[in-house]
Amino acid sequence: MPLTDTAIRLAKPTGREYTLKDGDGLALFVGASGAKNWHFRFSWAGKQPRISLGTYPEISLKEARELRDQARALVAKGVDPRIHRRQERKAALVAASNTFRAVFQAWCGFKSLSLKTGRQSTLAQIDRIFEKDLLPTLGAQSIFDITRGNLLEVLRKIERRRAFTTAEKCRTWLNQLFRYAMVEVELQGNPAADLDIVAMPKPRVKHNPFLRMEQMPAFLAKLHRYGGDLNTQLGVRLLLLTGVRTGELRSAVPEQFDLERSLWIVPPENVKQLQEQMRKKNKDCTEIPPYLVPLPRQAVAIVRELLRAKSPAQRYLLPHRSKSRERISENTLNAALKRMGYKDLLTGHGIRATVSTALNELGYHKDWVEAQLSHADTNQIRASYNHAEYVEQRRAMMQDWADRLDQWEMQGLQADPEMVPSMPRDRRLPPVPAVEPLPIRDGHVESAPAEVAAGEGDELERSPVLTLVARKDQRPQPVLTDIQRERALVLATFESPHNLPLPAFAKLVGKSRHQINRDIQARRLLSLSMGNRGQRIPDWQLDPVRQDFTRAVLARVGDLDSWMLYRALCEPVDALGGLSPLEAVVAGAAREAMHAVLGVLGLLGEPERAVTALRQVV
Repeated sequence: MPLTDTAIRLAKPTGREYTLKDGDGLALFVGASGAKNWHFRFSWAGKQPRISLGTYPEISLKEARELRDQARALVAKGVDPRIHRRQERKAALVAASNTFRAVFQAWCGFKSLSLKTGRQSTLAQIDRIFEKDLLPTLGAQSIFDITRGNLLEVLRKIERRRAFTTAEKCRTWLNQLFRYAMVEVELQGNPAADLDIVAMPKPRVKHNPFLRMEQMPAFLAKLHRYGGDLNTQLGVRLLLLTGVRTGELRSAVPEQFDLERSLWIVPPENVKQLQEQMRKKNKDCTEIPPYLVPLPRQAVAIVRELLRAKSPAQRYLLPHRSKSRERISENTLNAALKRMGYKDLLTGHGIRATVSTALNELGYHKDWVEAQLSHADTNQIRASYNHAEYVEQRRAMMQDWADRLDQWEMQGLQADPEMVPSMPRDRRLPPVPAVEPLPIRDGHVESAPAEVAAGEGDELERSPVLTLVARKDQRPQPVLTDIQRERALVLATFESPHNLPLPAFAKLVGKSRHQINRDIQARRLLSLSMGNRGQRIPDWQLDPVRQDFTRAVLARVGDLDSWMLYRALCEPVDALGGLSPLEAVVAGAAREAMHAVLGVLGLLGEPERAVTALRQVV
């Protein structure tokens, strides 16, 4: 007789196990303690195994019958319900452990084997975009549960803010990620396939603005008179004189320059076109020849000046203005062009287009120009692009280009921008010596011409670039306002050697940063703050005598500005014979030093406060 809910509820423990049958293999097992479990018994390979379907009342009678029917259907299909359950549990475990975020991290680890790392790398860009646009929505979901609709929803959200390039990159990366998942976690399908079919059309590409030759005299005159940082101006000039990408210039280090042979040897990992070759051919940087940039005389002079002014801690040819170990920002170069009045008229990358357009208009061989700009061979005739090709031809071409820039600059400075030197139709191109391509072994140039043409001295003397470098110390300095001067003085004081960064001070006194911060908050230490530059602690507080005196001052003057206290403690006082209060304390005049500090801070007019402070140091 089939079971009923009432019969199940009334089933009481008897001190022994017993079973209440329902039908078709379903039964309720009642334990000696009264615990109730659903069992399903079935025939399999001549035996009568059973499988648990759950406990009562968590699984009701109706639900138990449904589970029994599902198990019977499996048996009818020749599937063992026990094996099927183990497979389902394993699949659930795999799904739970293979979230979208987990698979993304594994995919990034795999990509890192072939892509370079760093703040400006493709991997860093992938991480930033996924963290911003994809992981907040998809990160916690199982990779097996993500549908094409889920991906479309995220991509359309990106497109709605008109970030079409980001959406395009996401489609590419998602397709790669899910293809990876199909192999690594046995995903059955790729929901990211064919997402480009429904992609929103991108607006027309706005190419980087560039200048024509007739605009060069006026531009070069403004560049010559640029009053900003000299390194920035020289960086813009190197872009003009070489045609390299801004990223290649910003990544340049002194070791890449062979000035004896007037060559800039750019490693393949720094060249966009060569990076693509390495990825497509799965080669490392030693298997791809470097990008050789012949340097005209004017560029050699600029590099020599930059190397001469290099600081010991400097890593890059063009350093960051305030962080010598870092490279110059691309925004710095573009901001300089904007300050010169060329906003929306020229960018750092647009300088390449300026050079390319001019050299082609001047009639130079297309292959020379393409090799100079490190462009790929669009005809794909050669199996691999040899960036050591046409070095001597390009050297002559770029020297002619540099000399033209000098002429235009002088004309611009003479306020006659209309006169532009042009190549007569019957003028022959500079003679090109018949030379073999430079031999390259293991990614390094073995030899190259070292001598510069004779008789160039007079031309060098007339070069605006060399004149600029020679007279760099005579360049007009920007006029600072009183506020700017005061701020610069404060910054110099803040960064002076005796003001230690908080971590350095903590290390010297054997405390943690947290303990030092507690001392600062409790007014047991004097610290200086300046915007986002962190905190610095005067090193005199390492001396017990001056530390005790500083604590006494801090304890008695209230919440006065730290900079005011710093000046009151450090600056000479006439009443102390020209000594600062800190120097007077060391000399044994603690009371007089405190009196002087209170006087500088204007607290002597508050008798109770002053007397208490003076007693503190007696």
